[in-house]
Amino acid sequence: MKKYSLISVLFAAVLCTASVNSLAQDAKEISTKSANIIELGSMEMETTLQIIDAKGNSRTRKIAMASKKFGDVTKMLMKFTEPADVRGTSILIYDYDERPDDMWIYMPALKKSRRVVSNEKGKNFMGSEFTNADMSKPNVDDYTYSVISSETVNGKNCYKIEAIPVSQEVKSSNGFSKKISYIDKENYLCYKIEYFDLKGKPLKTQIIGDYRNISGGKWFYYHMEMKNEQNGRKSVLVTDSFKAGSSKSESLFSPASLEK
Repeated sequence: MKKYSLISVLFAAVLCTASVNSLAQDAKEISTKSANIIELGSMEMETTLQIIDAKGNSRTRKIAMASKKFGDVTKMLMKFTEPADVRGTSILIYDYDERPDDMWIYMPALKKSRRVVSNEKGKNFMGSEFTNADMSKPNVDDYTYSVISSETVNGKNCYKIEAIPVSQEVKSSNGFSKKISYIDKENYLCYKIEYFDLKGKPLKTQIIGDYRNISGGKWFYYHMEMKNEQNGRKSVLVTDSFKAGSSKSESLFSPASLEK
């Protein structure tokens, strides 16, 4: 009897381990699908960035963006067009499939571009509540995933998925200890992300909405906001115009072109 009990316990443990591994795999698969469904590769758009302080005062920035895939690298160029004090400021991102992205920034006042190092990825993007890392596609392999529960967001039945950085380096680079994403069970669109600081306290809440079907099963959001839960500041990014595909040449997407 004891023998059968031991076998039963061992069998149950194996099933439990398999179940946990399956849930972790499912969570990563869901997160991967969510990232891929909005990955367009090539596009051109114009956006408005509104930066709002804790007292409700706001500043507005206009940005022209273009991205295009060359081989296994997606290259994105962002240029600030308004107001005058930031006009000409440009950011170039090389988003790789298998390694960390590269980023450069050009400041007209300095008349030269410089590379953004890894420990700057978690810093604020042009004074907003978005970070430099938010401007590029996250690497799903940088995190371990688990499905916490289900929750309704904006009437959508969503997976609630926790993602924890795989290393201290990833934590420090991105500036948070974990994030919780709310992903629609029906179409894998992400509607909310909660970020926690390096001490585990609530840091920021990101709301994504106004998704529009582009083509080939791909979607894109026209409204995104990031609220800082610790200082009350908020930034809103609105897409004013959007075009799938890009006719830009590869020479435009180079650090040297930023200074021309």
